[in-house]
Amino acid sequence: MNGHVQVTSPRRWTVRALAALFAGVIGLLALFMSPWTNSAEAHGSIVNPASRSYGCWDRWGSDHMNPAMQQQDPMCWQAFQANPNTMWNWMSLFRENLNGQFQQNIPNGQLCSAGNAQGGLATSLDNPGRWTTTNVGSNFTVQLYDQASHGADYFHVYVTRQGFDPKTERLGWDDLERVHTTGRYAPAQNISFNVSAPGRTGHHIVYTIWQASHLDQTYFICSDVNFT
Repeated sequence: MNGHVQVTSPRRWTVRALAALFAGVIGLLALFMSPWTNSAEAHGSIVNPASRSYGCWDRWGSDHMNPAMQQQDPMCWQAFQANPNTMWNWMSLFRENLNGQFQQNIPNGQLCSAGNAQGGLATSLDNPGRWTTTNVGSNFTVQLYDQASHGADYFHVYVTRQGFDPKTERLGWDDLERVHTTGRYAPAQNISFNVSAPGRTGHHIVYTIWQASHLDQTYFICSDVNFT
C-alpha cells in the first residue's frame, strides 16, 4: 500500500484536550458571573436604609455558604434558597415603560419584587418575616448607589402606616403613606436626600420609587427599618 497515515502525537492531543477544558471552565465562569457583571454595570439601588436584596448581599455575599444565615438572617436565607440571583442581582429590580402607572402595574403583595420583575427572580422579597432592619429616627437619610449614574427624574418615598406588621403581612399600596417626593437629580453614582416620617415606632418598610432619567425605567425598592 502506498497510502500515508498521519499519526498525531500524544502531546498534540494533550494540548487539544487542555484547550477544550480551559474553554469549558471559562464558559462556566461567564455563566455564573454574568448576572453580577450585568447588574453592576447597568443599575443601582437604595443602600441606606439597605434594600432587602442589597442587605442580604452586603451581609452574606462573601459568606453565603455559612449555615448560620438560616438562623441569624432567615429571610435572606429563604431568598437565597429560592433564587441566589436575588442576592447577586441586587441592583436589578426595575420595570420599563410604565408611564407613571405604578399602582396599575404593580399588584398588591408584589411591591417588593416590582411585580415579579426580571423574570420573577426576586419574588421571595415579597415574603413577610423577620427581615433585618436598619435603625432610623423620624428624620433620616435615603441614599442611592447607582453604578451607571442614570440620574433621576424624581424619587417617591413611602413608609408603612403605624399598625402594619412586615413580619406577617405582604405589602400593599393601601399600607403606604407617601412622605417625600424629590425633584430631578443629575447623573451621579451617589444621591442622598432627607426624609421625615414622624409618628412611627418599631419595624416598618420604606418603599422607594426611583424614576431614572435615561429612559422610562422605574425601580421599586423595599427597605426594612426600625424606628427608634
